[in-house]
Amino acid sequence: MPLSASGGWEYDVPTSGSRRLPPDAGYAKALTNQGYGFEAAIADLIDNSIDAEADTAIVLFLRAADRIVSLLVLDNGLGMDGKSLDDAMTVGRRRKYGRHALGMYGTGLKAASLSQARSLTVISRTRKTRPVGRKLTAEGIEDGFRCDTVDEGFAHEQISSYSSLIGQQGTIVRWDRVRAFETIAPGQSDQFLSKANSQLERHLGLYLHRFLTRGLRLDIAVRDVIADEETDHINVVPLDPFGYRVPGSPGYPRKYKAPVEGVGRVDLEAHIWPAKSNLGGFRQIGPVHERQGFYFYRNDRLVQAGGWSNLRAPESHLSLARVAVDLPENGSEVFSLTVKKDGVQVTPAFTDAVEQATDTAGHSFRAFLADAEAAYREGASRSAIERPAVIEPGKGFDPKVKRAVREELRIKSGEEPLRIDWVSLPADQFFELDRDGNAILLNKAFRDDFNDGRRGGANDAPVTKTLLYLLLQDCFGLGRWERKRADRIDYWNTILLASVHAQRERRNRIGY
Repeated sequence: MPLSASGGWEYDVPTSGSRRLPPDAGYAKALTNQGYGFEAAIADLIDNSIDAEADTAIVLFLRAADRIVSLLVLDNGLGMDGKSLDDAMTVGRRRKYGRHALGMYGTGLKAASLSQARSLTVISRTRKTRPVGRKLTAEGIEDGFRCDTVDEGFAHEQISSYSSLIGQQGTIVRWDRVRAFETIAPGQSDQFLSKANSQLERHLGLYLHRFLTRGLRLDIAVRDVIADEETDHINVVPLDPFGYRVPGSPGYPRKYKAPVEGVGRVDLEAHIWPAKSNLGGFRQIGPVHERQGFYFYRNDRLVQAGGWSNLRAPESHLSLARVAVDLPENGSEVFSLTVKKDGVQVTPAFTDAVEQATDTAGHSFRAFLADAEAAYREGASRSAIERPAVIEPGKGFDPKVKRAVREELRIKSGEEPLRIDWVSLPADQFFELDRDGNAILLNKAFRDDFNDGRRGGANDAPVTKTLLYLLLQDCFGLGRWERKRADRIDYWNTILLASVHAQRERRNRIGY
């Protein structure tokens, strides 16, 4: 029927009934193809831990010799009973979130997990209930969204195994048949874990930095289930994208008010970094030119790290400019958050408002951009000593050492991190270089001498290892092995061997 001149286009389309159309089993492929990266998927699980009021969470890689077999995320939050766990594992079910919750859509646990693994198991316990568990697999979803009940004995055993963390309540999320793990070539597990842990540490340190600053303890660990020992442990520290010590321009940060249509005034906190900063919050979160622009937060969780959101294109002379924006509660019509919580789509109402934003002194947002450009040009004109690029320290080095190296020196791109390990070596060797495997190997016969006779952990003897790293890192990534360099390694080895024997004799003389 043609529209009338009176404007029939105004009316809603009429309906004559309705029917329920449950999702087809093929929805499983859509669920597992949300475009999650490995780090973003794990961050989504940590969000659930924070919502459950956990103050401690651990990302735990389980390995069996050279195979990585599973990944666990453990927390000491409130836990879930059987009914709550059923709700959490139901595909498409949305629960009621508190106003400060990090969860939004009710799909994160399932979509994040099944984007990485073909099997998701959740085991949980509250203070008042017994451990319960549910298992969801890609095959189960295809089979009519089937969710399996975990054996009670296994659930209890798993909770008991990690009782030192979970205590009386908490949750274990377990990934099995992880796609990334199944594609690791033989002999490459150490390199994979070193790189994966470094990237995961940076991602979690950045996107959860406000929670880490307030006391959330978040660790990344690797455990060999055959040797029954922990082989690596990292304490994630805040990576604050606004964590400079002195601003790059006087009078900053400045707070601007942007009058967003339909939302009201939105606060913009504008920052200018000091030029050529080596701090982690500036250089370690990705290419500097990509990290200029808006940093959107939702309930203190970073959900977009940089980008001008269609306000302007990124430019090198604005690389010092960053703006923190806390998303308003009533802004869903203007700010649309991705399911993965790694980006925000904005309408022109926001960018138009930014153009009009001013601070209490009347400074315009354009003035901020001009100040940021001036700080960049002034910094570029200053001469600076060019520090050498180094291979990044990896497994076996204390996380504090790794962070200090990343902050003080440039990291060579395309190189596997350099690991350091205690192994069996001839008695006349203190160390050996495995140049093909990118490793410094230390004689484990001397390990007790550097740990006061106690059993050392994965990152023990930090001073000794760091000094060796500084001496030896430039011996890797080379083509031709020069005789002069080989001779230097030989006499360093001989002198260090003499020093460790001298240290051992001294300990024996004074009786400790």
